[in-house]
Amino acid sequence: VLLAAAVCTKAGKAIVSRQFVEMTRTRIEGLLAAFPKLMNTGKQHTFVETESVRYVYQPMEKLYMVLITTKNSNILEDLETLRLFSRVIPEYCRALEENEISEHCFDLIFAFDEIVALGYRENVNLAQIRTFTEMDSHEEKVFRAVRETQEREAKAEMRRKAKELQQARRDAERHGKKAPGFGGFGSSAVSGGVTAMITETIIETEKPKVAPAPARPSGPSKALKLGAKGKEVDNFVDKLKSEGENIMTSVGKRSAEAAKVLAPPINMDSVHMKIEEKISLTCGRDGGLQNMELHGMIMLHISDEKFARIRLHVENEDKRGVQLQTHPNVDKKLFTTESQIGLKNPEKSFPINSDVGVLKWRLQTTEESFIPLTINCWPSESGSSCDVNIEYELQEESLELNDVIITIPLPSGVGAPVIGEIDGEYRHDSRRNLLEWCLPVIDAKNKSGSLEFSIAGQPNDFFPVQVSFVSKKNYCNIQVTKVTQVDGNSPVRFSTETTFLVDKYEIL
Repeated sequence: VLLAAAVCTKAGKAIVSRQFVEMTRTRIEGLLAAFPKLMNTGKQHTFVETESVRYVYQPMEKLYMVLITTKNSNILEDLETLRLFSRVIPEYCRALEENEISEHCFDLIFAFDEIVALGYRENVNLAQIRTFTEMDSHEEKVFRAVRETQEREAKAEMRRKAKELQQARRDAERHGKKAPGFGGFGSSAVSGGVTAMITETIIETEKPKVAPAPARPSGPSKALKLGAKGKEVDNFVDKLKSEGENIMTSVGKRSAEAAKVLAPPINMDSVHMKIEEKISLTCGRDGGLQNMELHGMIMLHISDEKFARIRLHVENEDKRGVQLQTHPNVDKKLFTTESQIGLKNPEKSFPINSDVGVLKWRLQTTEESFIPLTINCWPSESGSSCDVNIEYELQEESLELNDVIITIPLPSGVGAPVIGEIDGEYRHDSRRNLLEWCLPVIDAKNKSGSLEFSIAGQPNDFFPVQVSFVSKKNYCNIQVTKVTQVDGNSPVRFSTETTFLVDKYEIL
């Protein structure tokens, strides 16, 4: 029987301890305090015994992972349990230090309870422990999605009613009739300001009165009509995306969605430029770039007519041989000689309140040094299972890649992978048999990382590896540095939005 599992310092001070049988605090503290004194430094044992109990332990840097068992306990099973305990701790703690263990003590206790129940080992692995402690509920997501849909519909209904009341008042004033009364607030004496106040009151006061979703819905529910493409489905999908579920199967689409989520609200000036690049890349698993194609474009949006006659000063620091192409209405000679984008006829104006593509570029290459992010996936067979080592390296150090997801296919029907070492986080999608390696940021300070896992399968099962990311810096160093007016050459204030997205990024 396993009496207790504890993490203690080398002096025997308990940082976190979980007792699986009835034991007093003084008893467990006494056992742990005696533990360092019993160890014989000259021997390489992983256990030590007293008259009443056996300590099975494993050193972890400056700490010990200790299991206290009875003397007639099966020591081989105890050693296996100890290994599982030692692998659980790095899952919740970034460093094996006293303050980090203390900070995540409750997470560790909950995980310990999944390994051992009433003193006996449960038949669980690391992946199952992680799933059990997360307690992810599909029903809870559905309930929240339905409730938010109802709130959204109620707000829309209140706005519609408020508009109807305002329209009725305007019609009455236009025809010189007595304005209709709004509930108990009065009639024609109501002024415009009071009407606005009433409208706001209607919307604000109705907000908390949204009908809550029933805890036990009876009869058919809208939330179950997932086949119908209504508001409930859209909201449900949005909700799942926000909670980390990836609905889209296409990497490119998911990147576009990630860009929308990642991009903060931009303060658009009267002259706004959107610089967007998309990359399509295919590599071989043994190295070698099969094809890389990159398309970029500068979109110009002018919202004020007085800034319609302008010129854009472009700075092109690209050294990779990018092919540039201007819009047919743009003066090509002006762009070639002075790197300025302006209309052929200086008297004409750019369109107002519409996105206009003024410059686009294209880069196609098979030069390996041009790959922005290299992925090296190395599966090796080990008996019936396969050990997979995968690493990334940022070659283009000027880039900062956000929301990077490296998707590795897994064999079906073999369960969850056993993760060894990992930089970042991972998600296992059991429905689509995918392992998603998630890295919030890859930049010059965090340019490389690796992931190790093992699972039953063959080396070919783990390809193609797909990558998605979004960046606020473009790959080809083409920027608009200044905007000036055609008349007088005076500078114009402008805003820029830069996005670098993945259309396709595969290692075959």
